[in-house]
Amino acid sequence: MTGQFSLTEDQLAIQEMAQRFTADNITPHAGEWDEKHIFPIDTIKQSAELGFGAIYVSEESGGIGLGRLEAALIMEAMAYGCPSTSAFISIHNMAAWMIDRFGSQVVKDKYLPDLVGMDKIASYCLTEPSSGSDAAALKTTAKRDGDHYVLNGTKQFISGAGSNEIYVAMVRTGEDGPKGITCMVIEKDFEGVSFGANEKKLGWHSQPTAQLILEDVRVPVENVVGGEGEGFRIAMMGLDGGRLNIGACSLGGAQRCLDEAIRYTKERSQFGKAVAEFQNTQFTLADMATDLEAARALLYLAAVKVTENAPDKTRFSAMAKRLATDNGSSIVDRALQLHGGYGYLQDYPIERFWRDLRVHSILEGTNQIMRMVVGRDLLRQ
Repeated sequence: MTGQFSLTEDQLAIQEMAQRFTADNITPHAGEWDEKHIFPIDTIKQSAELGFGAIYVSEESGGIGLGRLEAALIMEAMAYGCPSTSAFISIHNMAAWMIDRFGSQVVKDKYLPDLVGMDKIASYCLTEPSSGSDAAALKTTAKRDGDHYVLNGTKQFISGAGSNEIYVAMVRTGEDGPKGITCMVIEKDFEGVSFGANEKKLGWHSQPTAQLILEDVRVPVENVVGGEGEGFRIAMMGLDGGRLNIGACSLGGAQRCLDEAIRYTKERSQFGKAVAEFQNTQFTLADMATDLEAARALLYLAAVKVTENAPDKTRFSAMAKRLATDNGSSIVDRALQLHGGYGYLQDYPIERFWRDLRVHSILEGTNQIMRMVVGRDLLRQ
């Protein structure tokens, strides 16, 4: 950002490019993807032609090396058309960044060329059936056997499971708790890798979600990302950026629904005048716009802090994620109310955004956990 709050010319150009891609390739098709549960893999891979498969992978590794604010602008723009598809691209970027930032040159050379161009797509695997918010309690084991680790366990709610080729997973190599967790790269075709049935979800219908099941899977030692026992730290650093992106997806969805509500209330007449002319409607729209801009300002600030590795980056990332996802859902809910009964119909996009944004306050750390992160950090000062 430049001045005090303005985006730079480069940032505006990146935002415009993402908005144009969305308008041409995502928005016209998102309703069909949702209704028919279509995974738009061709469109997702097409975004890699703009560098969106490696947004903050370093240029040395073939990425475009942007900061977290630029990434948020891209995610926000694409979520205007489809939050589910934008979030999927975010998850791939988080996994690719973890390999680039913490992986050895061997593991970088092995996987990043395919990930950068999205010839292969990556999933992030932390959650398990019995460990969600308490991520450090994960039970998937990795036992050293010569030049391999043997993995056993199940990862839950994995976006892209069964479709993606690469899985960046947190597994237990040592003691209970965070210090016993290690990050490893698993390939879909490794013997012993299988997947659960595709989950039937409230929203996010344009992407598959399933369990990643590991049964005596042999993973080369060279596939460790970072050192043994560093996985939890790496996972949390990945979530700082992931939380920003999910918050940005809520901003994009909320902006779309605010725009739809303004358009609809101008066109819809009741009691002899446009719904937009009623003071109650104007007050509602004003509150929606104010809540959106407040969340956007905090998220952009947090993104800069994460890029600059500021000491309070994790706290601001958590605050921004909490505010953006809560406000986003509330804005979409009010947009649906302004549409009346029509907002409840699939003929209008509002109900899709209402469903898609609901999960944002759960994933990448629930908003209750975000409050814990913020509160604990404040008390450490």
